[in-house]
Amino acid sequence: MTGLNSKVSTSVQLQQAVKGAVSADVRLLAESQRNVVWVEIDPTVHYGALSAEASGVIANAATTALNQRLPLVLSMASSGADILGGIDALFGWGQAARRVAMCSGIVPIFAIVTGPAVSGPALLIGLCDFAIMTKDSYAFVSGPTMVAEFTGITMTNEDLGGTDAHSRQSGVASLVVDDVASALIALEQLLSFIPDNVDSVAPHVATNDSGDRLTPEAGAIIPDTATGSYDVRKIIQAIADDEDMLEVRESWAANVITAFITISGESVGVVANQPMVLAGTLDIPASQKAARFVSFCDAFNIPLLTLVDTPGFYPGKDLEWRGMIRHGGQLVFAYARATVPRVCVILRKSYGGAYIVMDSKGMGNDLCMAWPSAELAVMGAGQAAAILQRRATPEERAAFEADYTERLLNPYVAAERGYIDAVINPAETRREISAAFTMLRDKRERLPARKHDNTPL
Repeated sequence: MTGLNSKVSTSVQLQQAVKGAVSADVRLLAESQRNVVWVEIDPTVHYGALSAEASGVIANAATTALNQRLPLVLSMASSGADILGGIDALFGWGQAARRVAMCSGIVPIFAIVTGPAVSGPALLIGLCDFAIMTKDSYAFVSGPTMVAEFTGITMTNEDLGGTDAHSRQSGVASLVVDDVASALIALEQLLSFIPDNVDSVAPHVATNDSGDRLTPEAGAIIPDTATGSYDVRKIIQAIADDEDMLEVRESWAANVITAFITISGESVGVVANQPMVLAGTLDIPASQKAARFVSFCDAFNIPLLTLVDTPGFYPGKDLEWRGMIRHGGQLVFAYARATVPRVCVILRKSYGGAYIVMDSKGMGNDLCMAWPSAELAVMGAGQAAAILQRRATPEERAAFEADYTERLLNPYVAAERGYIDAVINPAETRREISAAFTMLRDKRERLPARKHDNTPL
C-alpha cells in the first residue's frame, strides 16, 4: 500500500514480522490529525500469507490499540494462513482474532481490503466495525476451488467474493472505493463522525448551519398519496448540517438507510426506512443492518435519530423459515439496550411490529415526535377492513376505512395517550431535533451488573 505513504506519517513503529508480510505502527492521519494503530499486510511478501509470527504482530497491535485507546485499522491483502506454517500458523491466527475481538466496543475497528482476503483474514473483516473495500479486492472463507469441489458450481473470485457480492448481498463491505487513496479518504470521513474510544465523544465539526434552520423542503418530499414513494435521503440531508451525510452499507438492505450526519456540529447516527425499496418494509437483512448500526452508535456514544415510515415486516414463508423472528429480535435488542440519546420522528406510516422495533416510545426512546401525516396503528385501514369486514359490502368497507383512519390512524390519538411527545410541523424538524439532542447531551443511564448480555445472533 505504498500509495498511502504520502497521506500518513508514522509516529511509532511497533513491530514487523521477520518475513516482512505484516507490519504495525501508530500513524497520524494527515487530514484529520487522528492517531490510529495501523496494521498492514503486504501482499508482495509471500502473498501476504500469515505465519504464526505475522499473526503475532496483529495481536500485539490490537493490544496496543486497546491499551492506548486508539482506533485499530487493518489494511490487508492476504492469501490466508501460511500453509507451510502448519498448525502454528492457525494457532497464531486464533490469537490475533481474539485480541481484535477484545477491542470491540472499546475502540473502533476498521478494515481496508485492497486485494484478496482469504479464510482467516476474511473472518478478521467480519470482526471489524466497518470494512472499506477497493473495487479490485475480494474476500471469502472458502474459495472457488472448494466451492467447485463441494457443489460443482464454477465461480470466479469476483463472483464469489468481489465487491459487488459484499456490497449488495452479504453486507460485509461498508464502503466501496476505487483505489487505496480513496480508501484512506473514506477512512478519514468515517473517523470524523466517530470518537477514538468508548471513553470519549466524536469530535465537534465546525459549521455555520444554524440548528434553528427551518426545513420546509422536508415535508414537501412526502407524496400526497399514502402509497407514494420518495427518497428518505432527501429528508436526512435537509435535517443534516450543510446537507452532508455519509451513508454506510448503501447497497445492502436498501430498504433501510444507515448514515452518519452532524446536527449543530455534533455527530448523529441515523436509521431510516426507505420507502423507495420494498415500500420501506423490514426484512432480515434490513433488521441486521439497522441492529448492527444501532449497536455501534450506542457503543461509541453517538446519539441516534430514527426516521420512521414503514408499513411493517415484509411477509413471506421464506423469511419466516430463515429466522425473521430471530433477526427481527436483533433490532429490538439493539434499541432496547441502547443508552445514548435517542430521538424518533415518525414521518408517515408506522404499523404493527415495525412500529415497535423502530425505536418506539415503548422501546425507551427519549423523545418521540410525529409529523401530521403520521399514521400509527396495528395495521393500515385497508388491511384492517380485509380482516374485520370480510363479508361487508364495498360501501360498508369504505365507510369502515374512513372511520378507522379518522379515529385511529392520526398521530393526535397517540399524542393524547403519551405515546408521542409532540406533533410537529415538518418545517421545524431540524430545529426540534437539534434542541432535543442539546437537552440530552448529558444523558446518563446506570447499566445493570452482568457479565454480558445475550444478543439474539
